[in-house]
Amino acid sequence: MQVESFRVFRDLVETKSFSRSASLNGITQSAVSQQLRSIEQRLRVPLLERTSKQFALTREGQLLYEASREIIAHYQRFTHQLEEMRNIISGTIRLAAVPSVGIHELPPYIKEFLKAFPQVKVQVDYRRSNEVYESVADGDADVGFVAFPASRKGLKVETFKKDALHIIAAPGHPLTKKTNVALADLAQFKILSLAPEMPTRQGLDKILATRGLKIQPKMEFDNVETLKSAVEIDAGVAFLPKSVVAKELSAGTLVTISHAGAEIVRPLGVVSRASRVISPAVKRFLKALKNPKKGGDLSEDAAE
Repeated sequence: MQVESFRVFRDLVETKSFSRSASLNGITQSAVSQQLRSIEQRLRVPLLERTSKQFALTREGQLLYEASREIIAHYQRFTHQLEEMRNIISGTIRLAAVPSVGIHELPPYIKEFLKAFPQVKVQVDYRRSNEVYESVADGDADVGFVAFPASRKGLKVETFKKDALHIIAAPGHPLTKKTNVALADLAQFKILSLAPEMPTRQGLDKILATRGLKIQPKMEFDNVETLKSAVEIDAGVAFLPKSVVAKELSAGTLVTISHAGAEIVRPLGVVSRASRVISPAVKRFLKALKNPKKGGDLSEDAAE
């Protein structure tokens, strides 16, 4: 059996999907089925118990799955060690990120990283927060980025950056005439916010509640871009990071309003799969994120 067969079988078990296993390995769905039949014929045992809608592992299938994980991990570790010995940093890094982080926070890091390692390709998919966690857990992404990160079983979740949420308004809004606005005073005005199920909204609600303000938004949005557009037309004020509205602040179509009290901090998290061996390229990229400077120190010594 070839290493690829073990990888296909592992991915099939972990994704519980013939189509997703095929996609992860760059083959067709029928090829996954053919490889499975070939393994069963070679080992002379059934590996899956099939029903009309799903499948379960047989005892033999469970043994092969566990062996497949170990074999792939050892093989990846071996190939990554060879690459490091040759100082080869190449391949593709697959990132999944919520739009506010992927569009406005990651580009400087990616730009600096690619300057140091031009042979690496970086792919970024924009997804909802829960989908970011799922993508990393399923192996569709190497690294994920979310706001207000939360621990998840089987995943390594760390805070790599913290940014402040500011009161953002259109020029001419009554609050722009005041300095150090009390948060409680915002209840007199229209507040716009993200949808209740979004982590940034949930985190913001908790912070404001501890400071005496319970948000009752006049309008709610499922993404940051439409939220800031609504603020631009003076539909209300909102809490947003400066990175998201940098262009609008520069153009003068939006302004920030200072408020009394401590900053409202939004932690940004990086998500990786704890059980997977990571490539040298992914390892260097994760190291770069931990450096306070944009892009980090990407020298070989710093990466070790």
